[in-house]
Amino acid sequence: MKIISSIEELRDQLSGQLRTAFVPTMGNLHEGHLSLMRLARKHGDPVVASIFVNRMQFGPNEDFEKYPRTFHADVEKLEKEGVYVLFAPTEKELYPEPQEFRVRPPDDLGNTLEGEFRPGFFTGVTTIVLKLFSCVQPRVAVFGKKDYQQLMIVRNMSRQFALPTQIIAAETYRAEDGLALSSRNMYLSESERKEAPALYQSLNLVADEMRGGHLDVFQLEHSAMQKLAARGWAPDYISIRKRGDLQPPSAGDLAQGTPLVVLAAAKLGTTRLIDNLEI
Repeated sequence: MKIISSIEELRDQLSGQLRTAFVPTMGNLHEGHLSLMRLARKHGDPVVASIFVNRMQFGPNEDFEKYPRTFHADVEKLEKEGVYVLFAPTEKELYPEPQEFRVRPPDDLGNTLEGEFRPGFFTGVTTIVLKLFSCVQPRVAVFGKKDYQQLMIVRNMSRQFALPTQIIAAETYRAEDGLALSSRNMYLSESERKEAPALYQSLNLVADEMRGGHLDVFQLEHSAMQKLAARGWAPDYISIRKRGDLQPPSAGDLAQGTPLVVLAAAKLGTTRLIDNLEI
């Protein structure tokens, strides 16, 4: 595996490659990330991964400095997966001057759910993703469904800018007890780790209720948040939305069986976890 830190060298290395498959990451890789690499290989060749902790998508009170950086272990994992190139730029390489041009998602998609609780987050995401796409110029790029809103925003951005990159969605990789794998899971204490699957269980209960004909969205959301709070969580949201645009479903949508997804974010101790489940 070639480890490349400069944009110019990356472009030289990938010159003439027409089927590049790309997986952008912030490092601290776990089995969920590695499953993205395997999926990428099914859709293209060579496979290129990136590791870059993007300061632009962290809020003023978030954990940019504390975000786990495990570069050497990450390299070993990527080598075992047969990744061709690891692009690992420095901040100075990607941002040699202040990034004054930015990509801002539309308010109805970028300022709801995660965007409401993390203002500016998705502007940071879309700006770095567009920049990485410009560097790698992939034919396909793989993003996990765990970050459901991010996946949708990146997909819409790629379509509206007519980018020559197909966005592939990867199913959420879970531990045996249902907890979605996340780099932030390492912050959980032993007791919190045992409690953490309750978030996914809450989503399943909401989904089961809806499949059973319970269509009072507000009541379902409110009840699920109350139950989590009673277990010691601090929920930001549990929200039932339309898969197509992440807007709340109308009575007509519910009657017509419009595809839905229930999304959640909640703090367990000091660790904020997110998850979702398509209904």
